[in-house]
Amino acid sequence: MTQTDTMTDSTDAPQDGRRQRSARSRVRIVEAMFALIRAGDMNPSAAALAEEANVGIRTVFRHFDDVEGLYRQMAAQIEAEIMPILEEPYAARSWRGKLDEMISRRVRVYEHILPVKVAAGLRRHQSPYLMEDYQRFAQLERDGLHALLPASVTQDKALCAGLEMVTSFNGWRRLRQDQGLSRKDAEAAVRLAVGRLAGHG
Repeated sequence: MTQTDTMTDSTDAPQDGRRQRSARSRVRIVEAMFALIRAGDMNPSAAALAEEANVGIRTVFRHFDDVEGLYRQMAAQIEAEIMPILEEPYAARSWRGKLDEMISRRVRVYEHILPVKVAAGLRRHQSPYLMEDYQRFAQLERDGLHALLPASVTQDKALCAGLEMVTSFNGWRRLRQDQGLSRKDAEAAVRLAVGRLAGHG
């Protein structure tokens, strides 16, 4: 090894250490945001994040210039967690059977993301990214539903719109948050509505 190589290695080592510490801090801040929101703080302050993550306030601002940066990181993490559930092959063969399976999957996903989506919704109209993410998720829901339905249903605009509404996250949020239903009762309401609508398809 040459003297230049030795100097390069000794210079890179502290930089690698700083990068690793920086990456760990970033992870702690994102985890702190999740923890605070799920504990009921829908709009955590930088000070609260710093305390929860056990880092300095300047570290919070250094990693995320604004809250959108945090939400981008959180959205990527949530998507990695929920997509395997949504993309799992269906066991049922009939479209009604697949629809039944879809409800079970969406209930799992919606319960997991409920606090974070509610928190993001508070900022959606002031944030181009959060609005885009909201619209993208709605399209994902729509596409996933339409992929299961026969043409006789998708061509019936009123019927299709009704199924979209009652199986959507917004419908779930209304049942769980606005109407105060338990998870069990909210799922029963969704299944009843879908069953009545699907009976016309």
